[in-house]
Amino acid sequence: QVQLVESGGGLVQPGGSLRLSCAASGFTLDYYAIGWIRQAPGKEREGVSCISSSDGSTYYSDSVKGRFTISRDNAKNTNDKYTVYLQIDSLKPEDTAVYYCAASSLFLCSDYSVVWPDFSSWGQGTQVTVSS
Repeated sequence: QVQLVESGGGLVQPGGSLRLSCAASGFTLDYYAIGWIRQAPGKEREGVSCISSSDGSTYYSDSVKGRFTISRDNAKNTNDKYTVYLQIDSLKPEDTAVYYCAASSLFLCSDYSVVWPDFSSWGQGTQVTVSS
């Protein structure tokens, strides 16, 4: 069973940076994609970024391109987990949201903009608040 645990959220001033982490475990297949989805207050969820386990290919939504960077650490840590990071720079108040990571072994990151709702495994989310 795939398990995902997000961390790294918090309160940050506009223009600041945060690095979110997604500790992932339980994968039994060779391929998986891990993505980040956010939900701002009163808005629908938005799939913002994805990274593929096979070749490290990435996807970014237009709303975050140039400010968000997704990366992965395939080396298992002491808790036998892989970690995916989302570096967020030049934070804006409109980045305020709950950020979730999600995983799938069925979809490609190149299709992320339409398939992220069908990612089968989700974490509990981490809150990011951008405010002065």
